[in-house]
Amino acid sequence: MKMVKYIFVAIGLSLVAMTSFAQQPMSFFITSEGPGDGGNLGGLAGADAHCQQLAAAVGRGDATWRAYLSQAAGGGAAAVNARDRIGNGPWYNANGVYIAWDIDGLHEDRNNIRKPTAVDENGNEIAGAGDSPNRHDILTGSNSAGNLPDGGFVPGGGPGFTTTCSNWTSGDAGNAIVGHHDRLGGPSASWNAVHSTRSCSQEDLESTGGDGLFYCFAAD
Repeated sequence: MKMVKYIFVAIGLSLVAMTSFAQQPMSFFITSEGPGDGGNLGGLAGADAHCQQLAAAVGRGDATWRAYLSQAAGGGAAAVNARDRIGNGPWYNANGVYIAWDIDGLHEDRNNIRKPTAVDENGNEIAGAGDSPNRHDILTGSNSAGNLPDGGFVPGGGPGFTTTCSNWTSGDAGNAIVGHHDRLGGPSASWNAVHSTRSCSQEDLESTGGDGLFYCFAAD
């Protein structure tokens, strides 16, 4: 009888664990598509609205969504760090797989952002290095710590190499920092900071392995 009791207890605990896992709501995704105008996302507000719209289309419009994007000071705008916009975690993808437990873990190697896990709002993988077309350049405007780089310039890039496509309002001139969601493209390839774009146009973003995509996080 004791053995039977233990078996039922073990089964019950397993079911609880499985149910708990299955009920984790999506709180992270890569946009399946961008607005279509390169780095012009309509500013932070427009990018947030795009996240919200895509999330709502798959039944997660109840959360408050924020784009993982930094913003430079100027033109009446305050400097904003991407890491300060997205809440405290934990975060899970559309398939219920954990991405990071907290904001510090997200910006360290403890995160689980890789090609199989950094999926879009539908749970589908985003094409990466070796795929055609490659779409692994994800807009962030940030350094690897999730902050706007000092001075608003790409490290080593010099004057003129702005990091945020004029605070996400330019679909032409300017540049932005991108990360690689597949963590491929060099020995220090990071999910949020790898290189600068050629320009902010949709054509140039696509020509170097991007598509104007960005990360979205549930901030509540």
